[in-house]
Amino acid sequence: MSEAATVQTEEALSAEQFRALVNERRSVRAFLEQPVSDALLHSVFDAAQQAPSNCNTQPWQVAVVSGAAKERLKARISGDFLQGKMTMDFPYDGKYEGVYKERQYDAAKQLYDALGISREDKAARGEAFYRNFEFFGAPHVAFVFLPEHFGIREAADLGMYAQNLMLSMSAHGLASCPQTALSFFADQIREELAIADSNKLLFGISFGYEDRTHPANSCRTGRAALDSAVQFITE
Repeated sequence: MSEAATVQTEEALSAEQFRALVNERRSVRAFLEQPVSDALLHSVFDAAQQAPSNCNTQPWQVAVVSGAAKERLKARISGDFLQGKMTMDFPYDGKYEGVYKERQYDAAKQLYDALGISREDKAARGEAFYRNFEFFGAPHVAFVFLPEHFGIREAADLGMYAQNLMLSMSAHGLASCPQTALSFFADQIREELAIADSNKLLFGISFGYEDRTHPANSCRTGRAALDSAVQFITE
């Protein structure tokens, strides 16, 4: 085989591996108790550091919480949720309409169908949502903060970092779930973790090894067709 053909074959394999990795990543809502080793944690997060950012500012600040610290935090925010004690750094007031609303409804329906919860069973739906604040049983949770002097452009940088991080997790055999709901307790999380007030909480990511026996993890959401989102313009 020629050198050029060898390079093309290697590139094709790399592209297939990347596509498989992207397809593998999804939001997992049940985890095993088994913790991730320190060495693996460092490898996963080190790879995520290669994310792009505006002017290479790398504005993300991340707190990875495990063990007893995670259990204390879980007890606090789950209790505060039940008491309605929520503190958010960024408003949660987005309203979906049209196709975006349809996708939201479809995602919820697929999850509740997987869990065997009917639309009318509001109590069971509430219990399923409450599991957000128990980190879905994950042994680890990462909180992603944006320094207060940054804005929406840098928030986009955190999104790119998070995608790098979750793909890195998938590549290392780990599962994850990004959770906006965890940002409902910004003050409590900063206090428990001794995080400076100048770091504003954008979201959290629960992660660990997937519990493949849990019905929630049988849920699969689709994606829109390419031509509904991307235009290729040549003239």
